Amino acid sequence: MYQPLADILRPTTLDEVCGQEHILGEGAILRRLIDSGKIPNMIFYGPSGTGKTTVANIIAQQTKRKLYKLNATTASTSDIKEIVSQLDTLMAPNGVLLYLDEIQSFNKKQQQSLLEHIENGKITLIASTTENPYFYVFNAILSRSTVFEFKQISVEATLKAIHRAVAYLEQRTALKAQPEAGALEYIAGSCGGDIRKAINAVEVLFSAGQPEGEILKLTLEDAKAVAQKSALRADRDGDNFYDLLSAMQKSIRGSDPDAACHYLARLLEAGQMQAACRRLMVIAAEDVGLAFPQIISIVNACVDMALKLGMPEARIPLGDAAVLMATSPKSNSGHVALDAALADVQAGKGRGFPRQLQNVHADTYTQERSQGYLYPHNYPGHWVKQQYLPDDIADAKYYEYGENKLEQAAKQYWETVKGTKL
Repeated sequence: MYQPLADILRPTTLDEVCGQEHILGEGAILRRLIDSGKIPNMIFYGPSGTGKTTVANIIAQQTKRKLYKLNATTASTSDIKEIVSQLDTLMAPNGVLLYLDEIQSFNKKQQQSLLEHIENGKITLIASTTENPYFYVFNAILSRSTVFEFKQISVEATLKAIHRAVAYLEQRTALKAQPEAGALEYIAGSCGGDIRKAINAVEVLFSAGQPEGEILKLTLEDAKAVAQKSALRADRDGDNFYDLLSAMQKSIRGSDPDAACHYLARLLEAGQMQAACRRLMVIAAEDVGLAFPQIISIVNACVDMALKLGMPEARIPLGDAAVLMATSPKSNSGHVALDAALADVQAGKGRGFPRQLQNVHADTYTQERSQGYLYPHNYPGHWVKQQYLPDDIADAKYYEYGENKLEQAAKQYWETVKGTKL
């Protein structure tokens, strides 16, 4: 029976687990818990291929507890009932360790069916998810569990696992691998921190290779073919998709054009051009804003061109938009002012209107024929002092001029016209 190489080489001790030193290194919290044998209910959160299932297997082995595995995408409440029926029997004398993969796929009722048994300790739950558990796991489960985040494996750690796989296959096939310069490094870099994908790619290279005597050449071209785009973690519903959008925006906001191009490139390679376009338009108004207000129409034109062109040509105007915004002066004063005003409105402040701002038709309901409105265009500088805000917030101040050249010029202009310091 065929057994995937990644399964054959699955670590059997904590020391063999790659890249999770922050929770499994000597003295780290999860390492100490496992060594103590007192395992709480836990949720493992992180990308695929980072060791979540492997660690659950090691925990079951070290604590000598019966391990049951369920995948929430296919399991049902009846599967849980079947496991519960074995509690306090010879099948599970020390209780059950239940590894529930993709717990976010369980609905609220299914998750609640576990509560009684994880609370009394007869079932120790180790749930795993690639999504943020604080969004996708119900509070009743979260409050009874400890969350551990598994981080994406580094290229260096992945390369070590690849060399281990190559050594194993050399021994199994009696062939001597000759990797072309950069071939193994390409796989390590392109697998997106997924050890399973990296090892599977090595296995495919060996299986599809054409030995020359006892030599098997592993070419860079073949490595690129088997690795493909596995590094691109950006599915529309996953955390990583939003992480990429966030990273691109924060890089532009931080005026780093290199990082902005990097994250934009990852979005485009993952087929998320439209999402990138929407976020670039948001950035134009939110982060560049009044420091360079023309940016809004410029970015809108770049996005419009990109959507008309499609990939790969769309990368050209989108790259221009990203670099231009990253290197532009920044101001968030406009939307910060509006957010402050919204907060007052939502708090019930700002009732009614100053009389002089009401529509003229209001005069027909009273004997008063004059609103007292002063027409600014009739005054020097097209400005005259009068109240515009409602009486209860007449002195509210929402907008603060940004430190950029354009807003400071506007500030100086109005200080001159109004004869007061703003």
